[in-house]
Amino acid sequence: MRSSVRVNLGNLLLSLSDAMELAGPEIAQHQQRTAFIVWQMAKAAGFPKETVEEIFIAALMHDIGALSLEEKESLRLSALRDKGESEVATHCIRGKALLQKVPWLKSSADIVRYHHKYIQEWDEPIDTPIVLKSQMLVLADHLERFIQRDKYILHQEKELVSGINSMKGERFHREVVDYFMAAAGREEFWLDLTSPRLYSILLHEGPYRSPEADIQNLFSFSNVFRNIIDFRSPFTATHSSGVSACAALMATIFGLTETETRLMEIAGDLHDLGKLGVPNRVLEKRGKLDGEEFSIIKSHTYFTYALLNTIGGLEQISEWAAFHHEKLDGSGYPFHCKSTDLDTGARIMAVADLFTAIAEDRPYRKGMSQKEIVKIMKQFSDRKVLDPKIIDLLMAHYDEIDSHVKEVQAKSLEFYKQQFVI
Repeated sequence: MRSSVRVNLGNLLLSLSDAMELAGPEIAQHQQRTAFIVWQMAKAAGFPKETVEEIFIAALMHDIGALSLEEKESLRLSALRDKGESEVATHCIRGKALLQKVPWLKSSADIVRYHHKYIQEWDEPIDTPIVLKSQMLVLADHLERFIQRDKYILHQEKELVSGINSMKGERFHREVVDYFMAAAGREEFWLDLTSPRLYSILLHEGPYRSPEADIQNLFSFSNVFRNIIDFRSPFTATHSSGVSACAALMATIFGLTETETRLMEIAGDLHDLGKLGVPNRVLEKRGKLDGEEFSIIKSHTYFTYALLNTIGGLEQISEWAAFHHEKLDGSGYPFHCKSTDLDTGARIMAVADLFTAIAEDRPYRKGMSQKEIVKIMKQFSDRKVLDPKIIDLLMAHYDEIDSHVKEVQAKSLEFYKQQFVI
């Protein structure tokens, strides 16, 4: 196994922006398209490299604070009705709180905070950096939401340009509209913007194609996405933090290296990444899921794998994260892996996920007691669908692991209550 990991930051940001747009065709590529627009505007304006990168990152992450599919749809409709900042500020405030926790994303946090604030709502002049940067994003976000996805782009280009130009000096600062007009005068702009190759264009030609993240940067970012995944519902508000803590401690006890343990921690943070595509009505159902609902749940680990495996350097993490519902006998989902396909990390993750899940409250039941948990874990061990050695390790260190998981979850819950409970 690897002694270190380095990941291209552009690849990481683009793939995780995909994760936030699993909701459906109405918002697919919204953040990447918005990032393309601000990138082209910034190039037309001749902004320095650092400024271009700040706005580009903010655009890729600008809806990070809109947690549920239902909230994203409400946000889309609000934007189409031209609601100002006061109507949609909650997700902007959340977005800033999340991005501030990652050192290399902090400079983009304020841009995200004000990405629905029209120019008439500002008292500061346009040469104030935050006003100019956020205005770029406001215009790009507005434009992208008004593109009709079922209509050829060059058949609506003039109407879109006219719409932006009509708001010059009212919604958007004149200078910023001029940057847009300079960028949008080429058919290439519109064809690239709506191209199915947009991910590749941004990855290979965009402003963030060379920097790399080391394992510590990666860990900071996985913490943010852990919160996005978990904070959608009070019933899952500390789940991934618990799985991450459990898996990492078990990995240490098992004898994995320090690097492998940190990778397990990151994989635990991201193991439910695909649940960003699962509606809250399914996650919070107070009763047994029907067949259709369970089939939706089954897709979440597939999307976790598909998203993480597109990021060079995360191949090991993608398997550990995505295989947590696989079983040694092939009865798991969605890949139906068997024992020969599941390495130690994947086996630890499956045990950590089950242990954490059955200890937590759910809409349809209360969290189980230690006695009940031990009984359930023993059943999985006896049937040899989860690794008996890993379960024995958990049982032998139950108090230590349980205490550590609860301590980590308590910290996560405190942040959730401070920033996300309205």
